[in-house]
Amino acid sequence: MKVNKLEKFNIKKIDGGICAPVGFLAAGIYCGLRKNKEKKDLALIYSETVCNAAALYTSNKVKADPIYVTMDHIKDGNAKAVIVNSGNANACAPKGKENAIRMAESAAKALGIEKKDVIVASTGVIGVPLDIEVIESNIPMLSNILSRKGSSDAAEAIMTTDTYKKETAVSFELHGKEVKIGGISKGSGMIHPNMGTTLSFITSDVNIDGAILDKIWRYCVDRTFNRISIDGDTSTNDMACIMVNGLANNPMISDESDEGYEVFLAALMKVCTHLARELARDGEGSTRLISCTVYNASDEDKAGIIAKSVISSSLTKAALHGGDANWGRILCSAGYSGVDFDYRKVDIAFRSAKGEIMVCKNGRGLLFDENQASLILSTEETCVLINLKEGNESATAWGCDLTCEYVNINGSYRS
Repeated sequence: MKVNKLEKFNIKKIDGGICAPVGFLAAGIYCGLRKNKEKKDLALIYSETVCNAAALYTSNKVKADPIYVTMDHIKDGNAKAVIVNSGNANACAPKGKENAIRMAESAAKALGIEKKDVIVASTGVIGVPLDIEVIESNIPMLSNILSRKGSSDAAEAIMTTDTYKKETAVSFELHGKEVKIGGISKGSGMIHPNMGTTLSFITSDVNIDGAILDKIWRYCVDRTFNRISIDGDTSTNDMACIMVNGLANNPMISDESDEGYEVFLAALMKVCTHLARELARDGEGSTRLISCTVYNASDEDKAGIIAKSVISSSLTKAALHGGDANWGRILCSAGYSGVDFDYRKVDIAFRSAKGEIMVCKNGRGLLFDENQASLILSTEETCVLINLKEGNESATAWGCDLTCEYVNINGSYRS
């Protein structure tokens, strides 16, 4: 399905985040992992019934132990809860796997469910021992405060250097039944995912076949979370999970030809795109969101690879931070993306709320008003437009500018 067809459906934004879908509860608390007691650091998400579940993970060869535990737990395609901490990645740490298993066991005991139905995730500093006792001692209380209003607390509890919470929800109709999707995400740095993302948890009450869910999930993640980059670093802990419990009672979506397939895909794309954009917008030290749309490409994958190469370029990100319309850096980063195209056909333009200006035509620079270009690049959101002139496909990727503050944050991350 083409992303540009998704606008035709009546998909409404609603409140509630991951608790908007029927049957989902959440909570978030401070348990003692963080030095700052004002920041929550432990979250729990729970479905009142067993869910079909799908997950994608970091492509980094060095994976945190919670990922391996989650892989094992949802190999049957089912899950009922998520336990996740911030403040410690539990990656390359003493007793990492043991502690991840203990997190799952504690959550399962408190909820009265099987251990294998618990997804486990962690985020924070790599290589530091996890204080599993403070997690275990707080999980019973955490489970007792699960609420339909708990999404915001859970979204806060998974934050690391994020400056604000990322959560969203939508509703739509399938065969006269209201269906909802909600989501939360975290991430500001060490973001350059491949078949995974930072930490993202999506919930829905849709009734859908597990195999179809997995296919749709891969499609959506590949075109949203996998098309963001903050700094070119792929985390050890990246995980993107979706759980659906079927409580909307719509006729099951069991095939791509089902009427509800396209509608659900459209709604899930809307949720994932919103969260991906917000992750990119909140990159460490950033002052603006940068998007790159490559259009008139021969195929979508090519367009996506080029777009991500551009928004991943440190030189391009630095130039756009300074309001410098240095299109040569953009064409250069497209050129080393690894895909084939004829740069002598390429047009490049910048667009924002302040207007649009073309700076390159057919691979050659144009005379343009530098002051106007700088004004266009001064806004909180800037779009780079690249016309390949070779087909009808397009793709967009998202990133942020590169600032001195990014260095300041990561020069003292552990402290």
